[in-house]
Amino acid sequence: MAIGAWAMLSAMSDISPPPRSADRRWTPAEDGRGEPGSDRVKVRRDTKKRGRYDAEAVHAILDATPFCHIAYVHDGHPIVIPTLQARIDDHVYLHASSGSRLGLSADTPWPISLSVTLIDGLVMARSGFHHSINYRSVVVVGDAVLVTDREEMLLALDTTVDHVAPGRAAELRRPTERELSATVVARLPLAEASVKTRTGPPNDEPEDMDLPVWAGVVPMTTTFGPPLPSPDLADDIPVSPSVRLLTG
Repeated sequence: MAIGAWAMLSAMSDISPPPRSADRRWTPAEDGRGEPGSDRVKVRRDTKKRGRYDAEAVHAILDATPFCHIAYVHDGHPIVIPTLQARIDDHVYLHASSGSRLGLSADTPWPISLSVTLIDGLVMARSGFHHSINYRSVVVVGDAVLVTDREEMLLALDTTVDHVAPGRAAELRRPTERELSATVVARLPLAEASVKTRTGPPNDEPEDMDLPVWAGVVPMTTTFGPPLPSPDLADDIPVSPSVRLLTG
């Protein structure tokens, strides 16, 4: 939660915010992979090369993007929903409208699966079979519980806003009682989580090496463009410090 303070300091000085987890990379050869929290999250394929269970790897991917997908069963049918997530220590927080399908499903306990994927490059092989993607992903399985404590709920919502843009929560008005009553917040433990990654060049067949086909990796990154003001924004309102931190 110190991110908001860093945003305000950066607006007044040359101080830069501390690096976010998106800047922390690891290699599949590192030790300390950890053990799966349960058989439900055990990586089945290329475990030694691609699978990890340690908290540092899990946290780094969750902290690198607010965007996630959650899967759950509603009225006997599987549902996948794109939404925002924010991590506080060893839990991930989710929120939804109390009247949405997601909000109406949030009975305690609420079994769900959450996934986050970051694409780092397109792997272009000499055959279609060996085309792939370099990526970092995390899957979390567990029982989410409704947050009923007001302070925890506010902390989760502020953290979610700051996960979208560090320091943004401190720039905004506080939520109204009407907004809070229309929102549900759920907390998901990270006890069952696994990381799977792919890095490196294509794994082509030896007999394909002499084919006259380009092979390699096309790196892929996500960047922010120039901020576009809302049409109803007053002309004398400058770009917020949190937005300047995102766009440079």
